[in-house]
Amino acid sequence: MSKDTKAPAPITEAERRKRQEAADFARASVGLEGFKISEEVERQTARFIAGEIDLAEFVNPAR
Repeated sequence: MSKDTKAPAPITEAERRKRQEAADFARASVGLEGFKISEEVERQTARFIAGEIDLAEFVNPAR
């Protein structure tokens, strides 16, 4: 994260569960298509679930 962007606000337990469920669904969907998520994407996903990064940074990490 660059120094001119604010850290995302802490997330609730309900939001964390919602993010985990969405990530699990996406992982299963990708797997059913015959693909595997890379280690880097898994790390970014864990950071998103934990609330360390927001959705914009998760889907566009170059921002």
